[in-house]
Parts: sequence; structure tokens; C-alpha cells
Amino acid sequence: MSATATDAGAVGTGVRPAWVSDERLAEWCTWVARDPAGTATSTAVAPYDGLVTATVPASTAEDVATAIAGARRAQRSWARLPWGTKAAIVLRFHDLLVQRQDEAIDLVQWEMGKARFSAWQEILQVATIARHYARHGRHYLADNKVRGAIPGLTKVREVRVPKGVIGMISPWNYPLYLAVGDVLPALLAGNGVVSKADSQTPLTLLWARALMAEAGLPRELWQVVVGPGSVVGDALIGPVDASAEGVDHICFTGSTATGRGVGRRAGERLIAASLELGGKNPLLVLPDADVEKAAAGCVAAAFANTGQMCIHVERVIVHTDVYDAFRDALVAATAALRVGQSFDYSVDVGSLASPAQLETVRSHVETAVAAGAQVLIGGRHRPDLGPLVYEPTVLEGVTEEMPVCAEETFGPVLSLYRAVTEADALAKANAGRYGLSASIWSRDTAAAERLATSVRAGSVNVNDGAAAAAGSIEAPMGGMGDSGLGRRHGAEGIRKYTEQQTIATQRLMPLGPPPSMPVERFVGIGNAQMRLLRSLRMR
Repeated sequence: MSATATDAGAVGTGVRPAWVSDERLAEWCTWVARDPAGTATSTAVAPYDGLVTATVPASTAEDVATAIAGARRAQRSWARLPWGTKAAIVLRFHDLLVQRQDEAIDLVQWEMGKARFSAWQEILQVATIARHYARHGRHYLADNKVRGAIPGLTKVREVRVPKGVIGMISPWNYPLYLAVGDVLPALLAGNGVVSKADSQTPLTLLWARALMAEAGLPRELWQVVVGPGSVVGDALIGPVDASAEGVDHICFTGSTATGRGVGRRAGERLIAASLELGGKNPLLVLPDADVEKAAAGCVAAAFANTGQMCIHVERVIVHTDVYDAFRDALVAATAALRVGQSFDYSVDVGSLASPAQLETVRSHVETAVAAGAQVLIGGRHRPDLGPLVYEPTVLEGVTEEMPVCAEETFGPVLSLYRAVTEADALAKANAGRYGLSASIWSRDTAAAERLATSVRAGSVNVNDGAAAAAGSIEAPMGGMGDSGLGRRHGAEGIRKYTEQQTIATQRLMPLGPPPSMPVERFVGIGNAQMRLLRSLRMR
């Protein structure tokens, strides 16, 4: 693995991007929903140098309730606007995002520490989502005509109406994609939004909110709150006793443990929750796989974003016939990665985001090695490259009692497992309670696609690590088991922000016996109708 140290001189004091002035920071902070008399603040440190990024105003529970009320006021008029008006704003945001992408990429790197290519991928995803829903969202939400109780006399339409105000809780690992990508379809569906910015990465979200204002989005419609989850997150969902206003749907991305709590509170309030949670994602290498391509795909899926993504590969299950060849190819591909931190594209694997993430990675690796696992490559913290840099690591000989076997590491660590049959590989892939993403490598794609239906995962990539499914915006993305509920992307990614409503119009007369007809005769006609309809072949 080659190394690249921080290029601090090119970005101003420390690693703060030179274009980020105090005046810009102050302007972004005006987008935090907070009482002007409030004094609470939130701070985070930059992974590249451990210095504070910025001090951001923090919201209280009362501020959250005020933000929800403001978004609800704005939503009423927003929902009545023509689709084309709302779509035009989203497309203008798309254009501004593409034009000023270097600003967003700098902020993502400054706040979160990832390599620049991984940061650019967030631009790609958000731009794709904006185009897709602005152009196709109206089709997803179109009225649906259905047959009525009495064909010809009853006209029925299924329509979709906005839920009202959507609460968004997004994590630090994708501060643009996960924070904004879910907001766009919610707005296009006619809702207001209140977003909780992650305390590690609030500036990226505030920058995006300011950019959306430039595109023409009303100020009150999309509000941003900042603060600890125990205060701001709980207030966003709202209390069961309705002593304060809560949102009408909660969209959460984060850990399974926290997601359980969010789902529990949403259930108490009888509001829907979409939850994308953790994963311990498997990659299967079948005996006929091209091991060189499989190794390259594995490296991309495991170490992109420094392994800090819910869909990244952590378990690699390899058929014994190709195990040795694949292992050698994987180690070689990992060794070729450029590791370090830089605000250019010279680094493949960047920094971890926080000391807590570094400690989890170190603990998983060191505990496994102490219990008998072997490090094939990596396995070292590299403070010479950056305070939170950890080498991409491949482990062999991992057993079930080791935490790295079943617990989500969320860092640049892979474990290799040998499978003696395809059934053995499938059983290992489905072990545990997670079910978010998976990957299968085989030259026989038809056979791999058949096998995919037996893998317990919301997305299965054939001959790709993770990006093919995640990047297919028309296809739903989400998890099974402990990996969550609901889907983002595709039709479900916008329909979940609406309520289904049935509008039935009765022609001529109401249903039921006419005043002049005895009930017995009406029942007889109904029975005859049921027998007739049963005898007909109708869809």
C-alpha cells in the first residue's frame, strides 16, 4: 500500500478549505432552526487534523417543535403547486450542485475524512436522484383507476396525498447523499421536511440547504435542526401524548440499535418509519469466478469510503477450489491501494471519521489476532499518515467467537472464509441477523442470479461488489432482518412519503336496496350476481 500524507498547505489553516471563510460559516449557520436567544452550540473535529471544524448553533426540543410547525405551514401551499414548479426547483438544485461540486466535496472531506473520489460519488448519487424523481416522480404518484363495487355504476380512483412533514435523521458517513437524497423525493411528493444534521457533519447539510434556497425552495419548507439525538431526534419524532408536535413520517439511516428505538417510538405514535440500518455484508466467490475481477470488485466494495458504508463488504466467502488464487489476488489488489489523506484524487482510501470508529476497527482486529486470526495485509493504525488513518486489512482464520465475525466493523477490514460447496457458501452468507447487501461472482450469471434469490439481502449484486444495485436509482434499496424496514430509490422511494386515498363516486343511486324493492329480492339478485361473476373469467 502506498502512502500519501495531508496536503495542508493547499487548503489554508490546518485542513480547513481556504474558500470557507468565517462569513460563509456564519451564513450557513443561519439555516439552523433555533430561537435567536439560544446559546447552545455543537462542535466537531476534522478527521484529518483533529481541529474543530466550526461551532454550530444547537437546537432545543422547543426549536424542533417550532421547525415542524413552520414546515407544516409552508407545506400546505407547497403541496398545491403544479408538479412542474416543484420539479423545476429540484432540477435547478441539480445544476447548482454539479457546477459547485468542488465546494461540497471539500466540505465532505473536511468533516468526514473520506478520499476525494468517494466524496465525488455523493455528488453523482444526489444528482442522479434529483434528475430521476424530477422527471419520473409524477409517474410514480399518478392516480390509479380501479374497478368499483358495481362496474359501470361505481367509479374508483386511488390517489396519493402528501403525509405532511417528514422527519429525516441522517448519519455522518454520507453527509450529502444520505442527508439530501431522501429529502428530494419527499419534497417532490408535496411534503415539508425537518432534517436532523449529524453532529459530526452539519456543515455539508447546511451548505446543501443554502444551495436549495438559491434554487428557489421556500425557507420554512425544509428546516434543519442540530443537536444530540437524545434531544433533537426524540423531539423530531414527537411525544405520544401530543404535548408537542411531531412529524408524520420518520426516515432514519444509522445503526440497528438506534433504529430499533426510532421504530419503537414511531410505532407508539402510529406513524410510519423507514429505517436503513446496519449490515455485515457477504461476497461469494464461486468456483467458476474470474478471481482477478472478483478480487478487484471486492477491494472496491470493501474499502471505498474507508469501509464506512452500510452496504460495504465485510465477509468474503470463497469456494475452496479457487480460495488460494483469490486470496493471493485480493492481497495484491489491496497492496496496490494508495492510503492517506489529501484534498485531491491521489488517495484511494482515506481517513476514518472519528476516534470512536478507529477504536472499533482496532479492537476488532486486535481481538481477532489475539484469538488466532492471521493478518494477510494491513492491520495497523497509521498516525504517520493522519490521526485516524488505518490500513486496509484482510484477515484469515476468523472464527465465530470473534467480534469481527458477526458484529459490524464499519471500517476497512475484510474477513476471508472458505466454503466447500455452494450450499456451504450460501449458509455462511445467510448467517446472522443482517440482510442488507450481498455480492456473487461467477462466470455463469444465470446460475448466480438464481442463487441470488436464496441470499437473504435487500440487494444482491452479480459480478459487482455493491455499486451496481445502489447506483440503479429506479430499483429499490433497503434491508431485510436487522438491516431495516422500507426502501429508498425507485417507486417506493417517493411513494412512502404519501398516503393512499380511495375516492369512490357512485353513479345513479347509492349502493343498497332501492326504496321500492324488498330486501329479500335485493339479496336474491346479489346472490345471482355472485354466481354469475364466479363463472366468468375476469382478471
